[in-house]
Amino acid sequence: MAEVEIETVETLAEGWRPLRRYRLRQRRRDGREQHLVREVYAMGPAAAVLPHDPQRGTVLLIRQFRLPALLGGDGPRLVEACAGLVDPGEDPEGTVRKEAEQEMGVRLSALRSVMALYSSPGVVAEKVHLFTATYTPASRLGPGGGLPEEGEEIEVLELPLEEAWRMVRRGEIVDAKTVLLLQHLKLASD
Repeated sequence: MAEVEIETVETLAEGWRPLRRYRLRQRRRDGREQHLVREVYAMGPAAAVLPHDPQRGTVLLIRQFRLPALLGGDGPRLVEACAGLVDPGEDPEGTVRKEAEQEMGVRLSALRSVMALYSSPGVVAEKVHLFTATYTPASRLGPGGGLPEEGEEIEVLELPLEEAWRMVRRGEIVDAKTVLLLQHLKLASD
């Protein structure tokens, strides 16, 4: 037997993204076999970007409605890095460029990959590709705000990096991808 054998897959919901139940056999490290049932929300790849202006020491973030944060007592609007799901046929770099134009109204320069990680691997099949990029006031294409037809109502925030980091320390920024990206920039600037 392989380390893991998937026996059955059942689709529980086909909403925005599928929710599936997996029945599997797993060989434990001690050689014994166990049977497990796990539910996985099949998100697919995502990408996020934190634009910064190194000359002015600023970053661009967004604030938007997030139902899970509201349900968890931290909402309804979270401050986060610009992000989106990678559509079929796209790559993470193209996704963050598109999302930055739609959500923040800015054209990115010097896009740099920071890392790729799983957001919550116990239940969500989503690998998030994290990037930084640069921008200047001349990079502005418009007001941003997202796509109303997708239910987006996004506020663009331009903040000094130091103020964004203070927001993390005060618990005002609680989104993991955003905290990681801000920490990355903060460490790079110290």
